[in-house]
Amino acid sequence: MSFQGSISELPVPDIIQLVSVSGKTGMFLLMRGPERGSIYLHNGRIVHAELGSVSGEEAVYALAIWSTGDFQFTPGKESDKVTIEKTNTSLLMEAARRLDEWKVLARKIPGVDYIPVLKPRDLGEPVTLSPPEWNLVIRIDGRKSVEELARATNSNSFDTAKVLYGLVTSDLVDMRPNASARTSGSPAAATPAAAAAGATPARAPAPPAAPGAGGTGVLGDEKKILMILCTRVKQEAEGAIGEANLPGIDRPYKQALAEIDRGRGVEAVRDLIRQTEKAISSIRGPAIMRAFQEKMSLVMQPKV
Repeated sequence: MSFQGSISELPVPDIIQLVSVSGKTGMFLLMRGPERGSIYLHNGRIVHAELGSVSGEEAVYALAIWSTGDFQFTPGKESDKVTIEKTNTSLLMEAARRLDEWKVLARKIPGVDYIPVLKPRDLGEPVTLSPPEWNLVIRIDGRKSVEELARATNSNSFDTAKVLYGLVTSDLVDMRPNASARTSGSPAAATPAAAAAGATPARAPAPPAAPGAGGTGVLGDEKKILMILCTRVKQEAEGAIGEANLPGIDRPYKQALAEIDRGRGVEAVRDLIRQTEKAISSIRGPAIMRAFQEKMSLVMQPKV
């Protein structure tokens, strides 16, 4: 059974289901503009999938939410890789669940080729971030797309989009079109929200200064976010100690703010955390320091 057609007329999950119930071995080639994805079946079971640098289950999920493009099934063509152990039913159920969630995420995240940009906020305004949000915020530089941030955090575009959804909803992050990206270059780009996003691509902000560098390389918006992160570190420290306005906490905090204002990047926040850990250990002991250290662990990771 060799056949081909349009994804808009026969969705990817239905295509897979149709061939898998027949017990066929072969390869689906899926094409959308310049993109090429492949799904391999052996005796009707999905054993491997690829889409760009993504392979395995995540590639199936990314391809399953395409709503435009073409497909072609080549019987007998096998892969020498086995990257998928789940049953077809489990894969397709998860793909269906993600498709439903994408419809919600697309209201704030039009596509994985979009670029998250930190929004300015008042310095004194409190910010509460979860560990995944910390891990993502410190890597947002106004240049990386959702897909690139996913790779930088060893995650996938779907989970990264879910974290970003919360940050956008909290008015911490804005999503901007990627001027250099192809409109069809992402799995989410074909969602209704993405199709409606016809805004003129914004110019990507200038790159921030390298960690530890001086000058004016760090963007104004990034400065404010880094300063807010410093305030959050101070708040966490005071909460751990149970006392506010301590010199051992205030001094490194003010120093970090001054360094960020002069153009230093996220390393200023990491230095603040290190000095604050020492102060907490001295004031409340190593057990309290370790609890604080665990909360700050994601920020201490080197930037990828």
